[in-house]
Amino acid sequence: MANTKTSSLSISEMREFAGFSADEQAFITRSLDVFMGRGDAFKSWASSEGGDYSSIRAQYLAYRELRVLRSKVPDVAAMDGVADFIGTLTRISAQDLAHEMIESFSAYRFLYERLLGAEARPYLPAAFVAAAALPQIRPDTRKTLLQSLSEAAATAPGWSMREAAFYPERIEDENEDETA
Repeated sequence: MANTKTSSLSISEMREFAGFSADEQAFITRSLDVFMGRGDAFKSWASSEGGDYSSIRAQYLAYRELRVLRSKVPDVAAMDGVADFIGTLTRISAQDLAHEMIESFSAYRFLYERLLGAEARPYLPAAFVAAAALPQIRPDTRKTLLQSLSEAAATAPGWSMREAAFYPERIEDENEDETA
């Protein structure tokens, strides 16, 4: 029974991922490569999908903070630690949103629930809104991002504590190695 539930969850998450734009899919996959240390992100991403060394390096540095943040998700019933958690998460989220490759709350949530775990889900709408509303995000991008957060997501009475099952990976094109 457990395998059926996990398989069903994985398929659901794959469908959700397939619904994201090509830019969102690439950014999510690159971000997971950076965070999880999958391969050499500089080699894989710096020459493609608009990536560059400085943005990947900045992501590496920011995502080191996420590793610590992952262990410091505040209890939703208490206020202790919320300011530090949301402040750091908002800054890192704004850095990611400023790349303009994440176009919706759904894509942001998909990425960050993998970066921080299911326990952080209740905090993601607040961090997303705070980051998207910052002046470092261009006004037209800000508008698109803020409009992507549904009322249901913003006012959810509860969040699943089930961990994500699907972590997308980049599939190397055989021809890429021959042309490089």
